[in-house]
Amino acid sequence: MATHVRTPGTTIGSARSADGTTIGYRSTGSGPGLLLVPGAFALAADFDGLAAELADRFTVHTVERRGRGTSGPQGDAYSAAAECADIEAVRAATGARFVFGHSFGGFLTLEAALAGSAFERIAVYEPGVSVGGSIPFDWADRCRRELDAGKPAEAFLTFVRGVNPGTSGKAPRWLLRLILPLALKKPERLQKHALLPAAIREHAEIAARDNTFREYGRLDRPVLLMAGKEARSTGAGRAAASVQEILPGSRLRLFPKLDHFGPEANPAAVAPVVADFFLEPSAR
Repeated sequence: MATHVRTPGTTIGSARSADGTTIGYRSTGSGPGLLLVPGAFALAADFDGLAAELADRFTVHTVERRGRGTSGPQGDAYSAAAECADIEAVRAATGARFVFGHSFGGFLTLEAALAGSAFERIAVYEPGVSVGGSIPFDWADRCRRELDAGKPAEAFLTFVRGVNPGTSGKAPRWLLRLILPLALKKPERLQKHALLPAAIREHAEIAARDNTFREYGRLDRPVLLMAGKEARSTGAGRAAASVQEILPGSRLRLFPKLDHFGPEANPAAVAPVVADFFLEPSAR
């Protein structure tokens, strides 16, 4: 069952997930239905730029993942399976044929397809898939302690250093304390601080599924995998190539000028590639 409220340029809808949790979504545009699934530190509104770039060819529905905005809480029994049920609830409510997932949202997108969500085509940008420990989780205990001590900025530093030890992890904490306020505006930093407890639980799900990526080889529909300039240096970047290798008929597209947040920061570069993939003659 879905409900809808009209706001200028966007329809705000909601669906009921399998466990009763309300899952909100933002809709815009016209054409075949396309779901967008944001990553760990994102709200649905953060993907309004990508949705706008796609809205002339698709009816775009951006999922407000649980624990955020108009959606219900993660819940005590939180799991990736619950989020897959959320995606399926929005797919069923909207009739969306296609799905795009970014980062942790890309991991959930692949998991939802594996669980049976009937998307005709799948696109993911640097999915948060751990291959042989490529997305570490050993930072989580310290991160929780810092959050419990009322130090969200320090906890976020611990996350930034821990999740990519080969890149940001090489920078000393004192240097990141100087860099992050320059790289991220205060509202964005505060949003990430607020979502950090949820992100820890989400990364625990990635760790629990470490090295199970070969299961995606069972997917029987076209998949587009994308990665930015860190395709060889970060866990999420390398995941795209690893998944592509075990998916017959899938394809890998690299964006050498974009980083991990390319779909949010430069949607005009990503949207045409995604649109062309979904609208290939064989997909119509």
